[in-house]
Amino acid sequence: MDFRDLKYFAVIAEEGHVGRAAERLFKTQPALTKCIDRLEEQLGAPLFERVGRGIRLTPVGEALLHRARRISLMMDETAREIGDYAHGREGNIRLGCIPTLAEHILPGICQQLLAEAEKVTIDLKVSMNDALLEGLKAGELDVVLGPMIQDDELFHTEEIMRDEMVVMASPNHPIFDRKIRLRHLLEYQWVLPAQSVLSRQWLDNVFDRHHLSRPTVQITPTVLNMIMPLIERSNLLGFASKLNLLAGRGHLREVVLKETTMLRRMGLSYRRDTYLSPAALRLIKIIRGTSLD
Repeated sequence: MDFRDLKYFAVIAEEGHVGRAAERLFKTQPALTKCIDRLEEQLGAPLFERVGRGIRLTPVGEALLHRARRISLMMDETAREIGDYAHGREGNIRLGCIPTLAEHILPGICQQLLAEAEKVTIDLKVSMNDALLEGLKAGELDVVLGPMIQDDELFHTEEIMRDEMVVMASPNHPIFDRKIRLRHLLEYQWVLPAQSVLSRQWLDNVFDRHHLSRPTVQITPTVLNMIMPLIERSNLLGFASKLNLLAGRGHLREVVLKETTMLRRMGLSYRRDTYLSPAALRLIKIIRGTSLD
């Protein structure tokens, strides 16, 4: 089975259309059609079926796509590993980090890493935990620093610190003029991340358990550190790490409620089956040896 055929097949499957796949790959449609014909002849089963103006995978196609992605990942990792050894490089780290840790924890870790290995290169992706997890699953990231994920056959994860998420408001917010109850939080608009983000799901769940409506969200930022200035300059409520208060970031005040205080276990995660460069292994060692609390 030709590896190029597998790569082309994966793109066709992602696009669900031979024409769009041809444009993406800078190939002709007949060339991609022949690629599928070869694979189907080798496997003795159809990989796609027509649906409307497009195509979709058959069960055999789904199985092959899963294998093709694993083979592609293995080939990419093999090239990285051999390149590191052949050129004597310290290596490259593809690091994912949630915004809170990127701002408050990561600078000290990088300072120590670069002092020990000045030739290391880092591709840093700062994003919400849902996007980082997808990147880790797809093999696009080597190491992720963020909320703990399930330790299973695919991922290794270990706790590195604990953090609290709390409701925050500007110091002059009218909510502080009374004895605060959970239901009072619903009288104001909120700035919160998307519903796919773990902390947002947890907060919504708090109101669900108390048989209350969920917070009314007026602003949904994709960049988490935008939440602080938005809260500070308005009567919006927000939900963010207590590290921001401890670091004195912005003029904010905690809305103290036991029900809305979320304990987060922050972890170091990576795929069990991935190649980790010497630099990535050094980074992991530094994190394990650093007191982050």
